[in-house]
Amino acid sequence: MATRVRPWRLGPAGSAGAEKLATGGAASAEGPGRPGPLQDETLGVASVPSRWRDAQGFRGETKSCQTASVATADAASQARKRADAEVQTEAPGPGVLPAPRHDSARLAAFLRRVEATVVRELNRNWRSHAFDGFSVNWTEPQCTVTCLHTLGYPPAQGQGLHVTSVSWNTTGSVVACAYGRLDDGDWSTLKSFVCAWNLDRRGLSPRQPSAVVEVPSAVMCLAFHPTQPSHVAGGLYSGEVLVWDLSRPEDPLLWCTGLTDDTHTDPVYQVVWLPEPRHSHHFRVLSVATDGKVLLWQGVGAGQLQLTEGFALVVQQLPRNTKLKKPPRGETEVGTTAVAFSSFDPSLFVLGTEGGFPLKCSLAAEEAALTRMPSSVPLRAPAQFTFSPHGGPVYSVSCSPFHRNLFLSAGTDGHVHLYSMLQAQPLTSLRLSPKYLFAVRWSPVRPLVFAAASGEGAWGTLKRLRGCCPRSLSPHASLFLKVTCNCLISRKAPRNPQFPSSKPRMAALSTVLNLIASRLSCWPLAMPRAQ
Repeated sequence: MATRVRPWRLGPAGSAGAEKLATGGAASAEGPGRPGPLQDETLGVASVPSRWRDAQGFRGETKSCQTASVATADAASQARKRADAEVQTEAPGPGVLPAPRHDSARLAAFLRRVEATVVRELNRNWRSHAFDGFSVNWTEPQCTVTCLHTLGYPPAQGQGLHVTSVSWNTTGSVVACAYGRLDDGDWSTLKSFVCAWNLDRRGLSPRQPSAVVEVPSAVMCLAFHPTQPSHVAGGLYSGEVLVWDLSRPEDPLLWCTGLTDDTHTDPVYQVVWLPEPRHSHHFRVLSVATDGKVLLWQGVGAGQLQLTEGFALVVQQLPRNTKLKKPPRGETEVGTTAVAFSSFDPSLFVLGTEGGFPLKCSLAAEEAALTRMPSSVPLRAPAQFTFSPHGGPVYSVSCSPFHRNLFLSAGTDGHVHLYSMLQAQPLTSLRLSPKYLFAVRWSPVRPLVFAAASGEGAWGTLKRLRGCCPRSLSPHASLFLKVTCNCLISRKAPRNPQFPSSKPRMAALSTVLNLIASRLSCWPLAMPRAQ
């Protein structure tokens, strides 16, 4: 409840109104000049409307906001349309089929016109000797091997020399072999031969080679050039590396290393042609020897092989990922006996060693080798990974042409190990012979087939049955051939008197496997299919 005060209007004199107000209308009772008591008066509600709120309402503004529009899209898919079509011949009607109609006169005229040409070609084929000695075999092929040629060089065989290496040229028509005698300690006066036969030449004489090169030292290994059919490289027992041109019978020697500080001090066990990184059509020669060095040679003018890169294997720098036998006291170099390059990485290669353990190495290694061997170029340490060893020296390694991580190794313990580049232990181990194994090769056309050569004078091809995992690899002897043991295998190598560090080495001489794995067409094989 609000109290409202009414204003009073004063009269002209003002005293009467004021007095009345002061006395509350009781002046007459109290008397003039006396103030009367104040009295409360209750009035109605008084309200004052606000004009400011009305003014603010007129000035109000309306605002709004909205997000960006959301983009939408519709997509539809539909299965590929298919259509079926059927063709059916009409049902044969009753009656006899009409006889074919032909123009006898035109047929006779055609035969008279081509008679002379046909008779001439028939007479020409009759006089040809292209199919002399060919006989059609209508029977099913058997799992046998047919020996087409038995090649030999009588002067070398008369001196009791052995076949130490075999290699095919890039055309597949010329096969070369090296002769030497490694059981004679007087190696300095030993002469050997490199002989080549062209199997596609008419009138081939198995006892008369197409080319003969006389070498002053025993030839341990051969390798034909990948693109030049007449160039062949060889490693000698003296440590030298030579390259011959068989198209020059008068002067076949093309390049040689000579006996320098860069030359190997032990026998060279394998040579390989490698393309240059920047020029794939130019090739260098890589050589490995039991002195622990892996060398790369480049042919230069004046018939000289110049050392361009070098690697050395030292015991102290081998990876310690697997337990190895402690080397003899004072011996620091690791003798290498075999090399194989990966088909997928040109800088990756595997080495076989005299200690029995394979090594994964790289040409891109930059670590310096801790060796005192003299060299005109800095020697580097290529070893990156050590694999579990064999029970004896490893004389052959082979990388799979179909899988980047698989490779085989064959050792004198009679076992073939299948390794993966990713682990030290072998995936599987196969005992193929109680004697030494000197060579192993993957098949270039069948991923599950490989061949091995043993010290018994026999070789065989083995294959893994389909569906088997690597650890349950089951060998199946597809074929087996007995070869002449005394001309393909030699057990011991003599001491090299020129270099005191040289020791008797086990020679891997049964390289007849190269003859099998490189060109199986020379000995036709009938392989049964895997079940």
